[in-house]
Amino acid sequence: MNKLYIGNLGEDAAPSDLESIFKDAKIPVSGPFLVKAGYAFVDCPDEGWALKAIEALSGKTELHGKPIEVEHSVPKRQRIRKLQIRNIPPHLQWEVLDSLLVQYGVVESCEQVNTDSETAVVNVTYSSKDQARHTEEIPLKILAHNNFVGRLIGKEGRNLKKIEQDTDTKITISPLQELTLYNPERTITVKGSIETCAKAEEEIMRKIRESYENDVASMNLQAHLIPGLNLNALGLFPPTPGMPPPTSGPPSAMASASPYAGFLLSQQSETETVHLFIPALSVGAIIGKQGQHIKQLSRFAGASIKIAPAEAPDAKVRMVIITGPPEAQFKAQGRIYGKIKEENFVSPKEEVKLEAHIRVPSFAAGRVIGKGGKTVNELQNLSSAEVVVPRDQTPDENDQVVVKITGHFYACQVAQRKIQEILTQVKQHQQQKALQSGPSQSRRK
Repeated sequence: MNKLYIGNLGEDAAPSDLESIFKDAKIPVSGPFLVKAGYAFVDCPDEGWALKAIEALSGKTELHGKPIEVEHSVPKRQRIRKLQIRNIPPHLQWEVLDSLLVQYGVVESCEQVNTDSETAVVNVTYSSKDQARHTEEIPLKILAHNNFVGRLIGKEGRNLKKIEQDTDTKITISPLQELTLYNPERTITVKGSIETCAKAEEEIMRKIRESYENDVASMNLQAHLIPGLNLNALGLFPPTPGMPPPTSGPPSAMASASPYAGFLLSQQSETETVHLFIPALSVGAIIGKQGQHIKQLSRFAGASIKIAPAEAPDAKVRMVIITGPPEAQFKAQGRIYGKIKEENFVSPKEEVKLEAHIRVPSFAAGRVIGKGGKTVNELQNLSSAEVVVPRDQTPDENDQVVVKITGHFYACQVAQRKIQEILTQVKQHQQQKALQSGPSQSRRK
C-alpha cells in the first residue's frame, strides 16, 4: 500500500509545509499532497518508502507545534483510531463513560469538545485501529414485559429471526431466570450499526405494541366474564393518559378512574379465602429460600398466603390458603400458576391445571348447582373449568360446603368470580327479604 494518510494537522497546514517535511526526511513522493481540514493524503513510489515515512515521521515530527500522524491510507472504518461521541447527557458521570470506553480497548486520550449544546461531545483516541472500529457497534437495549416477549420471539423463533434478517442485526433476549416478582421485564439486546439498530427497534416496538393492543382488546371483551374484579387495580396495563376522572356518577366508576382505584375497590371488596392445591414437589419453589419468595408474593399480591401441612408423608398435593380481596386472589393465584410452569413441574406442552376449593353457605349451594344442574353446567361451559359441588358432603361448623374448581388459571378465575357473583345475589336477596319481613312483624305487634 503506497498511499499515506497524514493526520493531526492544524487548520493552517499547507501542501508546501508537508513537502518540506518529506524533503527534509529524504522521503520521495509520487504525487501532490492533497490537504483536507485536519488531514492530508499523498502517494509514495512504493510500499518500502511508505513504511519508511511512517517510521520516520509518525509522532516524531511536528508541524505548527502538533505532532503529525502518518499511516497507511485504508478505508475509514479500518483507519481511524479516533472517535467522536456526541449527545452525552449532562448527568452522565465521566467515570461511567470511562468504564464504558475501556471495555473496547486501551484509551490513549479522551478530550471534551466545547459546544453550545447541553449535551457533551468528546474525542476519543484508542491505541489501535481495531479497538476503535469495534466501538462502532454499540448495543441497543430495550426493556419489555415478559408477557409480550413470547409473541415477539414467535413459534420456533421465527418472528425474531425475520427481524434479524430484515434489519441485518443480532438480537438476544435475557433468560427467564432473571425475572423476579418485582421485575417482570426482560432485556432485548440489539447489536448492529446505528441505522440497522434503529430499523430493528422499529420492528420490535411495532410487534410489542400489537401484542399490547391485542391484550387490552381481549381483556375488554372478557371483562364481563370476571365480575367483581377491578382490572385497573391489577396493574396489568398502565392507565390511559389524558382521560380526566368523572366528576359524577356511581362510586365504582369514580373509583376506577381515580389513581387510587386499586386501593378504593380493594377496601370495598370483601375478603375471600381460596384453597389452592399444588404439586407437593413445587412447595419448595413457592416458599423460596428462607421463605423469601412466598413473602415477596404475599406483599406483591396484598394477600395472606400460607401452605398447610401435608395430610400424609406421601401426599402428592399440598394446600395453599390464600386470603384477600378479588384483586389479591387474581395476583396471588396467577403467580403460583406461573411459578409452577416456570419451574417445569408440568411438561412444556402441558397447561397448568390446579384444583381450587371455595366455601359457600350450604343454603346457597343449590343456587350454584341450579335446577337440574343447569347453573353449574352453564358455568362450566362459560369458564372451561370443571366445577363440582359434592351432594353428599356435610356442612362444617360454619354451615358451609365446598365447591371444587379445576382448570387452567383464567378458567378458574372466571369460575370463582361467577360463583362469588351468585353468592352476592343470594345475600342481597336475603337482605331484601329481611327488610320486607321486618316492618310486617312490627305491624302485627
